Amino acid sequence: MTEGKEEKLRRKIRILVAPLDWGLGHATRCIPIIKEFMANNCDVWLAGGGIQEALLRSEFPHLPFLPLSGYDIEYSKTSLGFLWKLILQMPRIISSINAEHKWLDRMIKVHEFDAVVSDNRFGLYRSNLPSVFVTHQLNIKSPLGEWNERLLQKWNYKYVNRFTECWVPDLPGENNLAGELSHPAIKPGVEIKYIYPLSRFEKREQQELKDRLLFILSGPEPQRTILENKIINDISHYPGTAAIVRGLPSTQSVIPSTGMIKFYNHLSAIELNEEVEKADWVISRPGYSTIMDLAKLQKKSILIPTPGQSEQEYLAKTLWQKKIAFSVEQKQFSLNRALHEAKKFNYKFQSPGYSNALQIAVKRFLESIPM
Repeated sequence: MTEGKEEKLRRKIRILVAPLDWGLGHATRCIPIIKEFMANNCDVWLAGGGIQEALLRSEFPHLPFLPLSGYDIEYSKTSLGFLWKLILQMPRIISSINAEHKWLDRMIKVHEFDAVVSDNRFGLYRSNLPSVFVTHQLNIKSPLGEWNERLLQKWNYKYVNRFTECWVPDLPGENNLAGELSHPAIKPGVEIKYIYPLSRFEKREQQELKDRLLFILSGPEPQRTILENKIINDISHYPGTAAIVRGLPSTQSVIPSTGMIKFYNHLSAIELNEEVEKADWVISRPGYSTIMDLAKLQKKSILIPTPGQSEQEYLAKTLWQKKIAFSVEQKQFSLNRALHEAKKFNYKFQSPGYSNALQIAVKRFLESIPM
């Protein structure tokens, strides 16, 4: 046996985990996955940039971190303009996918990774490397209708099928959160594992405060700021207390707090966990990671989809129909009116119960890695 192979057998399994740079949700839902690999005595490395890097460094300050450029998707100020702006960016997105694929080749040569876990980064695969693609969107919604969704699904599966397996953070049956997004009629050829909803939060029995609001802002600009400005204008007339988490972990500028309204650029998982439990109502985007967090803590929520983002619009509608969450369009959002209507909404929380699906998926994946 060569010296290099002996060294590889002696060291821990080295795993690279890299989330997509589309809001904070891809990074936050990787936290339970990272912790599970660490619990299995793996040598976990992280990759990313921007606010995703800031968040993951705050949660895992001792883990090695590699800079990795993102797709830098830009949003429009209007719902109609978003689709066309996204179409115009497709050549650059494909170029980014190819670039991160080449980046992975270089990193494997330097750092000798044994496997990779990619949250929606299409280029982080290699034919001779065990790899996991994490997504809740096997079916991609489009405002152009079913014909366009079929094309998007074909494009999506072209990349998903290049990975060893695909982990879907949702329940396997009808009692699910993502509906058709995670349970399409046609599935990819790669093995699918439903690892149940992932949340970094735990029930801590924090006392709920009457009329306490929590606003969680997230997502790409300029829509994050547009919603923030709406909230700031409305919250000045609110008689209760509130906390506003701006979703800007790498930003130094602050908005001054008052005795009744607290502003935070970012909160750690433990701090945000406490704020969610204290809140009487949580108002946020229906990003899927936020939905998983709210479902775990069974909190009453008001969801405001990002204009033009078909996934969030679909999730908001699906959760409304299941009575899991109340929702309102951004252009129609008024804090007083939304609270008035939400108080009449018949919330019906569904508890998925305990599952060790993630632990099983991680264990079996590690067993499949040749050492």
